[in-house]
Amino acid sequence: MAWIDNPIIEFLEEDARRLHHPHDDALVVSIRVGDYNTHQVLVDSGSSANILYYLAFQQMRIDKERLVPTNAPLVGFGGARVYPLGVVTLPIMVGDYPQQITKDVIFLIVDCLSAYNAILGRPTLNSWKAVTLTYHLMIKFLTDYGVGELQGDQVAAHECYIAMLEMDNHL
Repeated sequence: MAWIDNPIIEFLEEDARRLHHPHDDALVVSIRVGDYNTHQVLVDSGSSANILYYLAFQQMRIDKERLVPTNAPLVGFGGARVYPLGVVTLPIMVGDYPQQITKDVIFLIVDCLSAYNAILGRPTLNSWKAVTLTYHLMIKFLTDYGVGELQGDQVAAHECYIAMLEMDNHL
């Protein structure tokens, strides 16, 4: 089949019909990380790293011995430096069979407050050859069986946004 050899990633207006428009929502998805369905994952093409927040790491019951030390700080929007507890490589799976992919992802483990459980950044998006479109709140990516997709959760995006605002008010 020629389309599998050279698939075309396209977004159609009907892909966006499930959303409330207009919106400026973040792309928040659910993915399978190891043995866990992980919700409230922010897709951030502006991030140079994949982040797994320590609380989510603990909830996944991953042995802390798997953490590899790192001394490279993350520099945030305001210039603040955050030092990760370490890095861990975990398999993640996205998409619906057969248009799905499973890849090992290197996560920096960060111990700070967040409404998100994880952030997927450019390293993962690039390894998937993914195309994100915030208007559609969707990621599309190439698989061996055509184009896979991962839809964002508009309700979760709103909940995370409100939770982040509340966190800012309590600091």
